[in-house]
This record gives sequence, structure tokens and C-alpha cells, in this order.
Amino acid sequence: MGESVITIILASSSRYRASLLKRLNIPFQAINPHIDEARLNGESARSMVERLSIAKARAIHELPKGSLVIGSDQAAVLNEKIIGKPGNHPAALAQLLEVSDRIIRFYTGLCVWNNTDDTVQVDCIECAVKFRCLTKAEINRYLLQEQPYDCAGSFRSEGYGITLFESISGSDPTALIGLPLIRLSAMLRNAGLHLP
Repeated sequence: MGESVITIILASSSRYRASLLKRLNIPFQAINPHIDEARLNGESARSMVERLSIAKARAIHELPKGSLVIGSDQAAVLNEKIIGKPGNHPAALAQLLEVSDRIIRFYTGLCVWNNTDDTVQVDCIECAVKFRCLTKAEINRYLLQEQPYDCAGSFRSEGYGITLFESISGSDPTALIGLPLIRLSAMLRNAGLHLP
């Protein structure tokens, strides 16, 4: 008798998260969860990303039994203020000028929901990025080359953005990109998936 088939769903429209999940060599389908991602009054960044990760996973309906749904959410925080995606060059320039020679803390929420027994595994992985002292010319050169306008913090650490940093600290470097693969692998193993 063969193993039961586990359906993996990534509750996300993020191309970065999908690209990361492909590294685990497991078949999956990405589905946009279509949820309200607004922060609640008085909610900490950590609580917000955990809540939204669960909400994203649970927003995917009409799945076969035996499905594992992955939800993830991320917040970049500077001095207790959440920094969003810049959307354009002037906003990205302003963000990077603000974080020059400072530390941004990234909180990446992660959830795996098993729809067979309705169990939820949830965690938050923290990563700190220390930026070196950046000149306006350096920032403009970087932005024109990589155009990270859809990334919180206005950089791509997996690309040329690494040149902006003095250091990165955290238990999982993939958390910074948006999907903590070390913790996710453990959660999927806990749910019965064989990795590797």
C-alpha cells in the first residue's frame, strides 16, 4: 500500500515566496488568499504577522482532505514603525536614506494548516539587518539597477541589495526574503511530509 498523497498549497501571490518554496522540491499550487492585511489597533508587528499567516492559510477553501496550506506574512520595523513596500523610486530612495546606518527588524510569520485534523502550526522568525552608512548616489545606483519597489525595506537581499548591508543576524536567512524554509521544513515534517 502506497503513501497517501499530501496536497501542498502556498496561500500567497508572492513570486518571491513561490520561488523559495520551489527549493524544497515538492509539488505545490500557489493561490492568492485575498484577505484584509490591515494592522489592528495596538497590534505588535509579531502578533500581526502571526495572525495574518493563519488567516491566509485558512482563507483557502474547497481543498481535498490531506492538504497542507502554508501562510506567511512579513513586517519590516524601524523604531516601532512598520515600513511598507515603497512602490516607486522616490519612496524607495526615502526609505533607504532613513535606514542608512540603522537596523531594520524583519518579523516573518509562518503557518502550516492541516485541513485533515484542523491543526495549525505557527511561528514568527525574526531577522535583523544592519545597513551600512549609505550615500544618496549609492542608493540611486542600487535602485536603478534592481528596482526593488515591491519589497518592504526597498531591497532584495537575495540580489544586489546585499551590497547595502553591514550585517544580517537571524536563525534563517530565507526568512528575510519572505518564507523561512528551515522552520517550514520542520513544520512540514511534523505534518507527515518527508523532507528530504
